[in-house]
Amino acid sequence: MRMKKAAAAVCAAILALSLPGCGGPYTSAEDEITLQIQLDLDEEIGLLVIDYAAGESSGSGGVSNADKSPLKRDELLFYTLERRFFEEPSAVDSLRLTFTVITEYQEPSYENVYPDEYTLPAGELILDAEFGEVYSIAITGGRENGYKASPCSRL
Repeated sequence: MRMKKAAAAVCAAILALSLPGCGGPYTSAEDEITLQIQLDLDEEIGLLVIDYAAGESSGSGGVSNADKSPLKRDELLFYTLERRFFEEPSAVDSLRLTFTVITEYQEPSYENVYPDEYTLPAGELILDAEFGEVYSIAITGGRENGYKASPCSRL
């Protein structure tokens, strides 16, 4: 009986992670905002750049593979923003996120300066965010018709 329950739990987790557009269950630390980003792209990409701003605080980061391999077209990514990044933590109730796709792998740059031919915008989102929460976002599209970031839900 325990094996059946365990197998059912594993199947439920796999199903949740395989739903298109949004990933499965994940928890965030109480001093972090976690972005769960589901890629649903026409092709693999080099990296995903994420700019954020709230109140007087702003910054930038991104996601790429350490081995320089491309991000898979259907990969589930996680990106966290820690409370210490914000001078006014209460300002995250209007957290502005801007996503940029770098289509070919480039060495990460602290200035986020990449060749124009590989740099395509994926749009901007404003979240009514709270620390300790997970927000699910989908990045869709491709080089030919452009990329788009869309909120899925707060998990």
